[in-house]
Amino acid sequence: MTPKEPESSLDEKITGALVGAAVGDALGGPVEGYSPDQILERHGGRVHGIVGPWNGDAWRTARPIAPYHKGDGHVTDDTLMTHALVRVYATVRDHLDAYALADHLVPDLMTNPRWIPELEAEAIPLQRIFLAEKWLATRLHYGHVDPREAGVGNIVNCGAAMYMAPVGLVNAADPAGAYAEALDIAGAHQSSYGREAAGVFAAAVAAACVPGATPDSVVTACLALAKDGTRTAVERVCEVAARYSDFESALAPLREAIAPYDTVGPDYRAPSLDARRPSRTRAIEELPVALGMLVVSGGDYRHAVLGSVNYGRDCDSIATMAGAVAGALGSPVPQDWSKTVAEASRLDLWEPAATLTAVTREVFARDVRRRRAHEAAFTEIGGLRCSD
Repeated sequence: MTPKEPESSLDEKITGALVGAAVGDALGGPVEGYSPDQILERHGGRVHGIVGPWNGDAWRTARPIAPYHKGDGHVTDDTLMTHALVRVYATVRDHLDAYALADHLVPDLMTNPRWIPELEAEAIPLQRIFLAEKWLATRLHYGHVDPREAGVGNIVNCGAAMYMAPVGLVNAADPAGAYAEALDIAGAHQSSYGREAAGVFAAAVAAACVPGATPDSVVTACLALAKDGTRTAVERVCEVAARYSDFESALAPLREAIAPYDTVGPDYRAPSLDARRPSRTRAIEELPVALGMLVVSGGDYRHAVLGSVNYGRDCDSIATMAGAVAGALGSPVPQDWSKTVAEASRLDLWEPAATLTAVTREVFARDVRRRRAHEAAFTEIGGLRCSD
């Protein structure tokens, strides 16, 4: 579990994004579900690194967290699902679609025991993931639903978006391609603005891989692709974020900016009647806030992730997304954090990145061959004129 020296900018971006996502996830896990004020009181100040469980040694029985050991550098289901998707890419070695989730992701979640950090035990991942992710097994394995439509009926949340960083990386520097591929994949898991967020998050990661990318260019790429309430929420949150340069002063304004589009409501643990229902005017909270923290931080990894963590609510997923984009932009993940998370979670955080880098190069080479074949065929039928 020792980090390897990146061989190229592509290696650096993929490693930064995947390690950055996992570390953000681990930092956000122990304070997930709480408000900034509760975090401040519980920790005697803001969280500035890896902390222990909210309820200390009572984590095994304390509600509503039990039986998960959140904290002490343990990753959550965000990282488990991200690494599972990397394994699907490693198997298929090409672009993915909704059928790939049915054919490869679901069997992996159901049949291959792995170390689950929050359970401190080896188990099949299906035993850890949330009900909204168990939906994949229910609909695809047991229900035999068309994978392209299986996400319909699930609660609308960030469940599909939280693990889409690999899609953005396989489509590095091609936000539109990442958006389209993630929408296809996420159709097996989510609908409405949950599916849309998956596409936009993948696009954000791909946009962060463009040479010279900045937080502003990433947001611009997202706004060019996002639809309906997701687009409006990203625009409003990032407009507010641009007024701040430190996360402490931005915490309340960012929440106020996303509130009109968030269906969960002010009490995260007591969702409103409108919570997580399909809508064209609403958005998940996590992605716009993650992009907002990216803007506040100027793309600095540590600042973006700590802002996301101290925001509270679904902060493990917010920090996962902010960490992935900041990492892809090239802002370094603190080595003491990544080393602690890797050791505590018993995960090699760098191996998935190496695997996905190799797959990304293979997919790009295949894309070039396909494009050239298309160009040759199009030219042969007279589609390409001399004036073109």
